[in-house]
Amino acid sequence: MDFSPFILTLRLALFTTLILFFLGIPLAYWLAYSKYRIKYAVEAIVSLPLVLPPTVLGFYLLLAFSPENALGAFLDEYVDLRLVFTFPGLVLASVIYSLPFMVQPLRSGFASIPKAWLDTAQTLGKGRWVTLTRVLLPNMRSALLTAAVLSFAHTVGEFGVVLMVGGNIPEETRVISVAIYNEVEAMNYGQANRYSLLLIGFSFLVLLITYWVNHDKNRVLGYD
Repeated sequence: MDFSPFILTLRLALFTTLILFFLGIPLAYWLAYSKYRIKYAVEAIVSLPLVLPPTVLGFYLLLAFSPENALGAFLDEYVDLRLVFTFPGLVLASVIYSLPFMVQPLRSGFASIPKAWLDTAQTLGKGRWVTLTRVLLPNMRSALLTAAVLSFAHTVGEFGVVLMVGGNIPEETRVISVAIYNEVEAMNYGQANRYSLLLIGFSFLVLLITYWVNHDKNRVLGYD
């Protein structure tokens, strides 16, 4: 069995999750604590991938990344970066598509922190960065883990967006979901079944480890 689509999928999910951490934490922090009403519009935009069909999002990303349009032409000419049918394009599309799966658990994690803790940190003269790194993040490890796992797993299972933006190039953009589609289209059901079982087994293992870790943390804290 050719494992290259699975390895490429894991690379894509890893890069996407790491980038989303750096983007998601400050965005979720702002959404949780900002008093500006514009945050509701921002939250709606962030959550759009949850309700939009993946092909719709993929279609507009394909148009935006195309060298025939302004953004794609600018990146191609001045940055020497081509996003259509390339791995970097897959990463960027996956970051956009999986953004709510990172932001929403983190936002809930920030919201679960007692306000008294923030008031105490402010009274002690702690700045926002110290409060974030010393008070908030250490006390929302479960939310961090959940956000990472959901983002990673969601990226692993992507199909419509990655097919629209990345196409079907072996060892470049052919992730495992696209490989399964190829095998089914070719009526090679045996290979499609092997890929599918590999994906099911991996996804189950990731979720099992996540629930196990969260359960152990809750038991240590006396919640279970």
